[in-house]
Amino acid sequence: MADIEARLRSLLTANAAVVSQLELSAVLRRIVESAVELVGAKYGALGVIGPDGMLEEFIHVGLSAETAEAIGPPPRGRGVLGALIHDPHPIRLEHIGHDPRSVGFPRNHPRMDSFVGVPIRIRGEVFGNLYLTEHPDGAFTEEDTELLEALAATAGIAIDNARLYEDSVRRERWAAAAAEMSAAMFSDETGRPLQLLADKVLQLTDAATVVVISSISDTMMCVEVARGEHADELTGSVHAQAGTLSGRVFDSWQPLQASGDTVELGDELVAWGPTVVVPMLGADGVPMVLTVGRPVGAPRFTDKDVDLAADLAAQATIALELARGRSDRQALALMDERGRIARDLHDHVIQRLFGAGLSLQAVAGRVGDAAARTELLEQVDALDAAITEIRTVIFALRQPRASSGSVRHRIVDVISEVAPSFSESPRLVFQGPLDLRTPPDVAEDVVAVVREGVSNVARHAQATETSVRVGIADEMLVVEILDDGVGVPESPTRRSGVGNLEDRAARWNGEFALTGRDGGGTRLRWAVPLAQGETT
Repeated sequence: MADIEARLRSLLTANAAVVSQLELSAVLRRIVESAVELVGAKYGALGVIGPDGMLEEFIHVGLSAETAEAIGPPPRGRGVLGALIHDPHPIRLEHIGHDPRSVGFPRNHPRMDSFVGVPIRIRGEVFGNLYLTEHPDGAFTEEDTELLEALAATAGIAIDNARLYEDSVRRERWAAAAAEMSAAMFSDETGRPLQLLADKVLQLTDAATVVVISSISDTMMCVEVARGEHADELTGSVHAQAGTLSGRVFDSWQPLQASGDTVELGDELVAWGPTVVVPMLGADGVPMVLTVGRPVGAPRFTDKDVDLAADLAAQATIALELARGRSDRQALALMDERGRIARDLHDHVIQRLFGAGLSLQAVAGRVGDAAARTELLEQVDALDAAITEIRTVIFALRQPRASSGSVRHRIVDVISEVAPSFSESPRLVFQGPLDLRTPPDVAEDVVAVVREGVSNVARHAQATETSVRVGIADEMLVVEILDDGVGVPESPTRRSGVGNLEDRAARWNGEFALTGRDGGGTRLRWAVPLAQGETT
């Protein structure tokens, strides 16, 4: 009787120790330690069953760190361990090696003979199993099994409570991040909402890499923002959707997760660990996906992680749409002001300059000195040139940017986006009738080339001065980007961005060159013939 009372007190002590923890990892280890103490086993372990029905986590007690490392990877759930997974009822063996279900032990594994295993259930579902080996008296008893079943029942409650606590903490962190992100998107201080979203997700998920990808056609996608490992190489890169997890999400518009994925960086494939992809909408309803990848070998994302990531992406979509509405209102106000400026330039400034030019021309006709008359006529020509430039400005001011989608305005927008990355904003020069003669399909590539080119300068060139020239010359549409940075490396590696520029030129039978400049710096030249795709 005294022995029974002592064991019951041990069970109560073990139960109290198990329920005293709130952190899930601490709860799991404490369950194993309490089970070992309760039945006097030499070794104990708790195997957590994953979504695939195999052991995804294995917490052990009794083995030294050196022994565990010598054994190798933890068990996945074969043999006797697997039998308890497939038939979740207690198993008690006097000699584990004599059981026909046994598959033996790996090399460097210590000797184990007696065995007992019991399942841990949470709300009727099996969470994992308790495994105990090497009883000091040679074999575990029926009483040992009953005590472990009682401890497993308490363990199920403790694990459930710990999971609920961790879920509440996780949701609180995600909610705080969503509120901070939305507030920043609505403020006037941030012009980079997608970067902010990627930064928050990187902090919340223990991810190695977070990217936001937009669909640019039925078959191609572009990495708009990247954070974490390989961020520089990924940002701005273009990839085929076929065969990728992100491409499947674009097709199904449903969140997906996988145990691993790969991403193409130039000529090599980089492996990711557990990956989750959730859909979202960017500005103007552009289809996008948020892709989150953990390191190889890291724990899988839970269903709750996927739900929280999807919720955050949905909130980001709403915040982007509201921010776009505010931006549209500001753009309308700006258009009104631009229209007023254009009217004033036309009605007042040009008329005065025109009148001054006529007066100077009349004075020149009355001047007898040929040299003085020539100087006056040169000033008349200068006034005519100024009037022409002002009329060009008036034309640009009166263009409805949101509706026209002109090449000039789209390029100006690109330069405005990247300007914060430069110490001095790149100088932009246009030549020729770009908006009239650039076919729509070619225009897409022109804008992409400017974006890729200036982004590469910002990331790699360390330049103090940058100029961008886009124009038409000799029936060629030419993009030229000059910088005074570090120049082209002596042994350059083929970046995916440079490869994209080459592909875009080849698509239109054009040419691409990236060369050094005399005195230092880099010259990027991308040119395509206009005649092949020009429309009238």
